[in-house]
Amino acid sequence: MTAGPPAPTRGPSPVRSPRTEVRQRSWAEVRWRQFRNAPRPVVRAVVADLSVAIVLGLLYLAYDVALTRGAGLPGGDLRTLFVLVFVAVVLVVGSTITYLIVPQPGRPGRRSGWSAALGFFAAVPIAYLVLVVAVQVVKPLLV
Repeated sequence: MTAGPPAPTRGPSPVRSPRTEVRQRSWAEVRWRQFRNAPRPVVRAVVADLSVAIVLGLLYLAYDVALTRGAGLPGGDLRTLFVLVFVAVVLVVGSTITYLIVPQPGRPGRRSGWSAALGFFAAVPIAYLVLVVAVQVVKPLLV
């Protein structure tokens, strides 16, 4: 079976403009564009986790500075326990808040485990970064 002649087109053929080359963006330009155009669910998850982590980070920082200055607090040095509780609370509360404020994609108004998982996975690096900033950056300024 052979193909027949091409189907006739109506009117003159469209004139194509010369192809312009697409400029390659640098790594930094690509990341900056991604940062500026982040999806709303991700921004909400990060803000929810960050707000919880900052509040608890300030409490940890106050406790750590008090111990460093020699305050005789009851119970002794519980910084390790405080860090474990800090991370657990940021994970749980951040996931819960994200579950409540981020709807499932494609289903407005409906919540699912997807929202909680988004909050959980956003909370892990945020908890770590808040602790690093509190202990390595802010604490030396206060002590």
